Amino acid sequence: MKVRLCLQARTNSSRLPAKILLPVGGIPLVVLAALRAGNTGHPVTVLTSREASDDLLCDVLSRWNISYYRGDLTNTLKRFVDSTEELDDEHVVVRLTGDNVFPDGEFIDEMLADFQSRNLPYLGCGGEKSGLPYGVSAEITRVGYLREANEASESTFDREHVTPWIIEKYGRSTFEKYRTLGMSHYRCTVDTLDDYLRVAQLFENLAVPEKAPLGTLLDKLKSDSVDVVTHRSASRLVLGTAQFGLNYGIANNTGQPHQDVVTDLVQTAIRNGVQFLDTARAYGESEKALKSALEGGWCSRATVMTKLSPMDDCPEDASPEVVAAFVERSVFESCTSLGVSRLDVLMLHRASHLTAWNGGVWATLDQLKNKGFIEKLGVSVQSPEEAMNALEYDVVSVLQMPFNILDFRWESVIARIAEVRRQRSLTVHVRSALLQGLLTTAQPSLWKRARCESPNQAVTWLQQRANQHCDGDVVELCLRFAISQDWVDGVVLGLDTKNQLLQNLKIVEKDMWPADLLREMVDNRPSVPAETLDPAKWEKANA
Repeated sequence: MKVRLCLQARTNSSRLPAKILLPVGGIPLVVLAALRAGNTGHPVTVLTSREASDDLLCDVLSRWNISYYRGDLTNTLKRFVDSTEELDDEHVVVRLTGDNVFPDGEFIDEMLADFQSRNLPYLGCGGEKSGLPYGVSAEITRVGYLREANEASESTFDREHVTPWIIEKYGRSTFEKYRTLGMSHYRCTVDTLDDYLRVAQLFENLAVPEKAPLGTLLDKLKSDSVDVVTHRSASRLVLGTAQFGLNYGIANNTGQPHQDVVTDLVQTAIRNGVQFLDTARAYGESEKALKSALEGGWCSRATVMTKLSPMDDCPEDASPEVVAAFVERSVFESCTSLGVSRLDVLMLHRASHLTAWNGGVWATLDQLKNKGFIEKLGVSVQSPEEAMNALEYDVVSVLQMPFNILDFRWESVIARIAEVRRQRSLTVHVRSALLQGLLTTAQPSLWKRARCESPNQAVTWLQQRANQHCDGDVVELCLRFAISQDWVDGVVLGLDTKNQLLQNLKIVEKDMWPADLLREMVDNRPSVPAETLDPAKWEKANA
């Protein structure tokens, strides 16, 4: 089997400029990546651009006697095809990147053996199935498939990322030898300053860094990552951030956390695989607190979902132009507070705004999405009726709804969600799994505020179930019930302290409960007043 390792690299990275020239183990990052990949003898070519910005990179590669090819900056697929022009269609190409220095020759040889034994058109390594950290990755295909993709695909995305067309046509096969390692939520790529400092530290004191075994580096990464407490990604936990900008929650005794606490919570959550952060214009200083927490490149590692202003100050008889101005103000204020030029996800805070002002709010948001200021639109709903209405809008790709172990209102919505998902992409997040902390307390005064005069049956049932399934932990009972629903993609959870975060990270990585247990809980749960399930109807604290 003839093999060429093609390592793509460029100098004009946006988040950490010229990162591939930074020293790791006394060697430029891209050089170390090339030396490690080729340390069992396969030829390596670094694929870069013809732009002047990459002149210095080529000088560095020349000094280290590393082969390189200069091609199109943005059309990376064409760069791969042009650089392999003299090879036949059956020649194997391994795609690597210059910011990932963990892959070594032995790892690549293991992938090549799997590729050959299974007679595959494509083999990739990455994600939870791989069991390996983000940054221990490679893709293998043949020159003929690259040429076919180059001829057939007109997509900018396909051309930038090289292999999507091949995967779409021939299927995705994954290298799973290390699946049981359970380190897919760790990170060893270099995309931010934080990444670089960590990777550089891992390579310190290695006598020959280009030959250090992958296993040695993984052991060091694991021992160094003291904030990673999960054995698999906590991607089903969504970090709620209302408490970062407000004194939030009926059982909150700690108040609004300081910025250093917020930053530690956010970054620890992301390190453990949390992918979504939930905020809103109405959450006080939450968006600004998130901006500070995500500085230094952390914003590239998570998706921020914010919500439109409640529009309370927009006149009921406002003209379409005035409505549009209010909507645009909210969107651009969120962009400013978060320090971004485009919002990842923008949800309506009030589902009634789907039709309010003759549909003016939603029409404006759709226009802003089409102009590139918003990537995805969604709706935060309060009731089953609102959810059913929101699901009728095809452009709604994110739905957030309240749901907890005592909430009996959602059966028809769950069935509709399954139907919609067969037709289009839909992400469903549930909030209030702890009902703002009410379900974790036995204080009669708090239940009374929540419009439940006789909470004894509910409190007793929750504790009994927790004793039966969760060693007495009601928080775990409520979280695992929500996370175990097969129609739920994530559970929004607000956290005030590092200890709460670490405890809940360990909960959400546990196995999902089987459907028969969930159904038995539903069939036997006590009833509570509908008003108790809607915090908007609770008595105010000072009432």
